[in-house]
Amino acid sequence: MFSAAILFGGTMPGASAQTAQAAPDPARADAAPVDRDPAQKGLAGKAIDRMKDAAKQAGDVLTRVPCLPPRGGSKSMGSLPHVARKLVDGLPVVIVAFGSSSTQGHGSTSPAYTYPTRLAERLRRHYPTADITVINSGKGGEDAPEMMQRLKTTVLDAKPDLVIWQVGTNAILRNLDPADTGRLVEAGIAAIQAAEADVVLVDPQYAPRVNERAESAGKMIKALGRLAELRHVGIFPRFEVMKDWHEQQALPFEIFVTADGLHMNDWGYACFAQLLGDDIIRSVGQIKLGVTVPSDVHAYRPM
Repeated sequence: MFSAAILFGGTMPGASAQTAQAAPDPARADAAPVDRDPAQKGLAGKAIDRMKDAAKQAGDVLTRVPCLPPRGGSKSMGSLPHVARKLVDGLPVVIVAFGSSSTQGHGSTSPAYTYPTRLAERLRRHYPTADITVINSGKGGEDAPEMMQRLKTTVLDAKPDLVIWQVGTNAILRNLDPADTGRLVEAGIAAIQAAEADVVLVDPQYAPRVNERAESAGKMIKALGRLAELRHVGIFPRFEVMKDWHEQQALPFEIFVTADGLHMNDWGYACFAQLLGDDIIRSVGQIKLGVTVPSDVHAYRPM
């Protein structure tokens, strides 16, 4: 179910390719060198060095600031039976990351550092023989009304085993009624479940621009939490996790949020993906090990 093409696709940022240095060819030792403009060579070299430095910094972002789970532990997000069954049977797994700009990856320095790509890497490391594909179906600026219009074409038609649905932030910024958002998301969950896929909701981020609308954010988070319980789906409480980073782990916003005060940066996406991946692995492991998991949702909540 976790299809490796996107979720685990591409070169992992932390593992750069090694190129052997070719030995000099004595037969060509006296060959005339090709004339090159030193200035152009210098500019090109500096550009390449800058790209290498940026990639290295993004690749080791979690070693510079460790990604720690919320203090006090967490509860399981619930069972993911479709994903677990596919993994146990050795069948391909398809995951669709559905959402807006923080799924698409706004604020990351490269598509390689978006949360779906990072999540793919995390799952691939844990399931090295699995055929896992993660499809990034994020589109900036959208919320539930726009997402519902493309649910079939960008989610259901991919025949996913798991849909990770990030929703609610743009509704908060637009002052939309959380009850209206809830009704749309509930209809979407019903359609996804009818297609025999697992669902995990991701609520809004804890960031300055969202916090400016604290009352609306609180209502949205509660609405999504109640909906997860009602529809028996998982939920990753991104708001509470990021709040823990700032208030309990004393990380300044600039560690995990970009200068726009809204979107996550490379560190934020990487840590989010790691914690989400750990939750998915735990939920799948419970089923694979025969642990009885109640059918109702257990939200991942800091104590």
